[in-house]
Amino acid sequence: MKKIKLGNQGLVVPTIGLGCMGMTGFEEGHMYGQADEQEAIATIHRSLELGGNFLDTADLYGPLKNEQLIAKAIRGNRNAYIIATKFGWEIDDNNKVTWAINGKKAYVKKALERSLKNLHTDYIDLYYLHRLDKNTPIEETVEAMSELVKEGKVGYLGLSEVSSQTLKRAYAVHPITALQSEYSLFERSVEERGVLQTLHELGIGFVAYSPLGRGFLSGQIRSLEDLPENDFRRAIPRFGAAHFYKNIELVKAIEAMAEEKKVTSSQLALAWIISKGIVPIPGTKRRKYLEQNIAATAIQLSAEDLLKLESIVPLGTDTGKPYDEFSMGLID
Repeated sequence: MKKIKLGNQGLVVPTIGLGCMGMTGFEEGHMYGQADEQEAIATIHRSLELGGNFLDTADLYGPLKNEQLIAKAIRGNRNAYIIATKFGWEIDDNNKVTWAINGKKAYVKKALERSLKNLHTDYIDLYYLHRLDKNTPIEETVEAMSELVKEGKVGYLGLSEVSSQTLKRAYAVHPITALQSEYSLFERSVEERGVLQTLHELGIGFVAYSPLGRGFLSGQIRSLEDLPENDFRRAIPRFGAAHFYKNIELVKAIEAMAEEKKVTSSQLALAWIISKGIVPIPGTKRRKYLEQNIAATAIQLSAEDLLKLESIVPLGTDTGKPYDEFSMGLID
C-alpha cells in the first residue's frame, strides 16, 4: 500500500487507516452491534499483512476496553504499528465516563499514563485531544501534550473536531500533525467552514472518521430495521425519518456510478477521500470488509469522476446532523 505524509512533522502513514471503535462495545450497549474479539484481532493482523498498520482507538471506547484489545493484537510486534489514541472525555478512577470534557494539564498526563498501561506500550505515535474542553484554554492542553512529546511518550500531536481558530492557537504552542474530524460525501462541513484551507496553510494532515457516512455509503442500510436495536445511529438525525429516505436515494445514485466502475459504493466513497490526500479510517471489525476497504486504495479516479461524484451530493447538501444535540454542542 502507498504511504502518505500526515502533516509536515515527519509522520508517514498508509493511505488508509483502520478505525477500531466498533471492535468493542460501550458499557451501556454496543455502538455498532455485537463484536467478536477473535475476529477483531484477526482483522488487525490482516490489515498489517496488507500494509495497513495505522490503528485508531481512544480511551473512551469501551471505556478502555478498545485500547486493551489492541494491546492483545499488537503484543510482541508493537513497533510494526502506528497507534493513534485520544483523550479528553473524562474517565474517573472507577473507569466510568463522566461525560465531561477535560483538557486540564493534570488530566492530560493522567490520561496518557492510563493509555500507555492499557496499550502495554511505552509510547503512543499520535495522541489526539478527542474534543475541545471549552472551559480550559487550548494553549494549556497543548502545552501539557507537548511535554509528553519532550518526554518521549508521544510522537506527534493531534486534535479532533476543532475550528480553524483553535487550530491556529494550538499550533502557536506546538506543531500539530493531524486533525481528525468527520468527513465523507455526506459530511463536508470542514470544507464549508474553511477548516481544510487552514490545514493546508499550516501543513497539518487530515484524518477522516466515519468516511462511509456512518455506514450509509456502504449501501447495506436500506431501512431502519437494518440497524440493531441498541445501535446509537437510531438516535441521530441523519438516520431520522426527515432525512433517511432522501439519503437512500443519494446512495442509490452513488451505487449506480460504482457499478459502472465495477467497484462497491464503499470503495468509491473511500477512493474519493483518498484522492484528496486525506487519510480515511473506516471502522470495521471483520476481515472481509477490511480487505474491501484496503482495495479502494488502488482505485484511480479522474477529475471527471470526482466532478460526477460531487454533483450527486453537492457541497452543502443537507443529509442530517451526524450527532444528537448534546454531541453536536461539543464540536468546536
